[in-house]
Amino acid sequence: MAVLPVLALLLLLCWGGPQAAGQKRKEMVLSEKVNQLMEWASKRSVIRMNGDKFRRFVKAPPRNYSVIVMFTALQPHRQCVVCKQADEEYQILANSWRYSSAFTNKIFFAMVDFDEGSDVFQMLNMNSAPTFINFPAKGKPKRGDTYELQVRGFAAEQLARWVADRTDVNIRVIRPPNYAGPLMLGLLLAVISGLVYLRGSNLDFLYNKTGWAFVALCFVLAMTSGQMWNHIRGPPYAHKNPHTGQMSYIHGSSQAQFVAETHIVLLFSILPTEKHMLHSPKRSHFAVHGHTEQQTYYRHIISKLHPNYLSSSLLDNNKQVPLVATSVL
Repeated sequence: MAVLPVLALLLLLCWGGPQAAGQKRKEMVLSEKVNQLMEWASKRSVIRMNGDKFRRFVKAPPRNYSVIVMFTALQPHRQCVVCKQADEEYQILANSWRYSSAFTNKIFFAMVDFDEGSDVFQMLNMNSAPTFINFPAKGKPKRGDTYELQVRGFAAEQLARWVADRTDVNIRVIRPPNYAGPLMLGLLLAVISGLVYLRGSNLDFLYNKTGWAFVALCFVLAMTSGQMWNHIRGPPYAHKNPHTGQMSYIHGSSQAQFVAETHIVLLFSILPTEKHMLHSPKRSHFAVHGHTEQQTYYRHIISKLHPNYLSSSLLDNNKQVPLVATSVL
C-alpha cells in the first residue's frame, strides 16, 4: 500500500513536469518580446518592422499586448501622397501615447512599409495602402480591427477613438504647437484695432449691413462646400493613380470626398453669387438671374458628380467600397 502514493507522486511529476517547463518557457519568450518592444518604443514611438519582426512580435504567440500596425508605402517612387499624410497623423498619435503618463506595455504602434515587408502584404492579401489594423492580444483580428479609413479619415483624433474602441486604451492626442492660428488671430485683432483707431470718431462701418452680410455669406459658403468636413477628417487634396498617372479630383464614393472636390463646389457657388452681387443694379434682377444661373451651375455639378455617386452606390450594394488609398501592388 505504501507503493501507491509513491507511484502517484511519480505520475504527477511526469505529467506536470513538461507542462510546467513549457509554461515557464512561454513566460520567458513573452518577457523577451515585451522587453524588446519596450526598448524599441523608447527610441521611436512607431516601431518599423520587416517580415521577420512582424511574424515574431505580431503574429507568433505568446502575446499579451496589442499592436496597431500601419501598412504603408512611403518610398518616393510609390508616389503615395495619402501615405505621407496618414503617417504624420499616425506619428502624432504614437507620440501622444509614448509620452503620456499612462504609457504601458499593453499596446504598441508599429509600421510595415511595402518596400521593407512586401511578404507581409502578400501574407495578408493586401494590395493597397495606407491600412491600419489592430492585432489584439488574444485571437485573430476581427472585422472591426481594420480601420475604416474611407469613412473616418486619418486624423489622429479619429484614430485614437478607434484605438480606444478596440483596445480600451484611451489616448489623449497632443499635437505639436501650431502658431499659425494665434498669428492670424493677432493679425485680425491688429487690423480691427487699426480701423477703430483711424476711424475712432466714426464707427458707422460696424453697422454696415453689407459688410456683415458678406461675412455671413463667406461663412455659409465655407460650411456648405464641406470645409469643416475637411478640417475634421483630413482627406487628401486629390488622388493620383500610380499605374496610369491620372489625377482624380472627385471621390468615387458618396461617403468621402477630396479637398479639391470641395473647392470645385465652392467655386460653383461663388461665381453666380459674386457676379450678381457686384454687377446687378437691381435686387429683383439679382433674385431672378441669380436663381436661374445658380440652377444652371448646380445642374452642371450634378451632371459631373452623378455618374460617380451612381457607381459608388452600386459598389456599396455589392460591398465593394473603394478605399481612399494608393495601390502598391
